[in-house]
Amino acid sequence: MKHSTSVIATAAVLCSTQAAFAQTEIEFWHAFTGRLGDLVAEQVETFNASQGDYTVVASHKGNYSETLNAGIAAFRAGEQPDILMVFEVGTATMMSAKGAVKPVFEVMADAGAEFDQSKYIGSVKGYYTSPDGNMLSLPFNSSTPVLWVNRNKLEEAGIDPDTDLSTWENVGATLDQLKDAGISCPMTTAWQSWIHLENFSAYHDVPFATKDNGFGGTDTELAFNGEAQVAHISAMGEWAQDGKFIYAGRRNEGGANFRGGECALFTESSAGYAGIKAEAEFDFDVRPLPYWSALVDEPQNTIIGGASLWVMEGQSDEEYKGVAAFLNFLSSPEIQAKWHQDTGYLPITTEAGEKTREMGFYDENPGTDIAVIQMTAKEPTNNSKGLRLGSFDQIRGIIDEELEAVWAGDKDAQAALDSAVDRGNTLLRRFEQASQ
Repeated sequence: MKHSTSVIATAAVLCSTQAAFAQTEIEFWHAFTGRLGDLVAEQVETFNASQGDYTVVASHKGNYSETLNAGIAAFRAGEQPDILMVFEVGTATMMSAKGAVKPVFEVMADAGAEFDQSKYIGSVKGYYTSPDGNMLSLPFNSSTPVLWVNRNKLEEAGIDPDTDLSTWENVGATLDQLKDAGISCPMTTAWQSWIHLENFSAYHDVPFATKDNGFGGTDTELAFNGEAQVAHISAMGEWAQDGKFIYAGRRNEGGANFRGGECALFTESSAGYAGIKAEAEFDFDVRPLPYWSALVDEPQNTIIGGASLWVMEGQSDEEYKGVAAFLNFLSSPEIQAKWHQDTGYLPITTEAGEKTREMGFYDENPGTDIAVIQMTAKEPTNNSKGLRLGSFDQIRGIIDEELEAVWAGDKDAQAALDSAVDRGNTLLRRFEQASQ
């Protein structure tokens, strides 16, 4: 009898102890693999070890498009995660998903968490805010395009590796020299629509779409077939036909060509830093994205790519408290500064950028602050705040198809961009109707 009482007492103590240490589980779905996947895992492990109330469980769900689709399917089945990573072009889709999303500013307020929205860099958070300026999702991995330069290739072609490449006019002249010197890949690019149409438009302060690029309503229409965009795509089409611009693919296939030392110039995300630094066996520079001096006296600002973290509806109050704690952890100056330095993604807060500078990182790694300067030197305009367009993932596919016709010499730039606008507007009208 004493033995039985003892067993019961011990069991009761164990149950009580387990209950006391029970942690609320927070599901986090993301799209990262490789080095970025490892760094996300490190962030999650650091957070989990820093407190005992919550356990974040991170799961890779495929590429950006696949992760968004997985989140939508899970919500419809009532099995949505607490946090879903969504790439920037999925912002309008998430905003229109009625009942699926709990805005970040509400999550923070309801959880009683400290949340100063003014700490976040305006050109970063602006992409993910409501018309009244409240943050709908938390910027996570935000990047902007820059020009990567293989200094050794320039020297091989007899070109001063410090030559001015700030304008596309200068880039064009340099491509001529590289081609004449027998360089097989003078220039390549990643993410052609994002860099050479979306960011090009913002950088030259011309509209990509009406209604402030979609921020003013879903009744927007595409406008990237204007004079400035046609001139740029025409020049790139000529470079492609002359073998000065080598097209490698729609995503980041050109990255392997540059990291392998084949290409001299490469337009790519600032987040290419981690991979280029790890793999490149040549001296490289990070330079600002070029602009056409024939179009503007000086460039405006570029816009971001990457993804933000959306909080899904249908979770418990305790889970939302855990989500708030995790998002504040990710936004902390120390974690943001480390993420920025490890990846090349932008720091999402002013404090993280200042901390990085104070640590001497920019002095030790010249050029790594260019993306930050490029994004923050000017106050964004209605043309350079970002894009908020429905079905934009599919529209990018249309743009890719039309640009490929230009690179192949099958269409001129005006015809290709006119076609992309017409086809894309059809998708926008469908999205508008579905959102009503």
